[in-house]
Amino acid sequence: MNEKIGIVVSDFNADVTHLMAKIAEEHASFLGAKVTKTIRVPGAFDMPLAIKILLEKKDIDGVVTLGAVIEGDTDHDNIVANNAARKMADLSVQYGKPVSLGVTGPKISHAGAVDRIDEYSKRSVESCLKMIRRLA
Repeated sequence: MNEKIGIVVSDFNADVTHLMAKIAEEHASFLGAKVTKTIRVPGAFDMPLAIKILLEKKDIDGVVTLGAVIEGDTDHDNIVANNAARKMADLSVQYGKPVSLGVTGPKISHAGAVDRIDEYSKRSVESCLKMIRRLA
């Protein structure tokens, strides 16, 4: 084990995402992984650049992403979530390292995001670690 992961956390909806980060860090440690670096970004749309920087590091085996894209009155949540997820997958393939999708939304209410804090935090870490282990 001893996998080394990076975490990228969105500050938007910080009441949700900062708790997600705390849970993810604790869960990674529980599963035997080390969080080498955490980068906070303004929002989910801003994650890809931070993910790229982490994937370029030799001491990072994979990246966990954590965010909450809450539904609003326009399609903005769809645009943000879909483009961020697409670029995350592209970066994972480009660098040959897993990038897990721990971003709730689109089409989720604030209450729905709060309800999924524990699940998405832990699932994102588990997904990243499973891929690292299976690809080794």
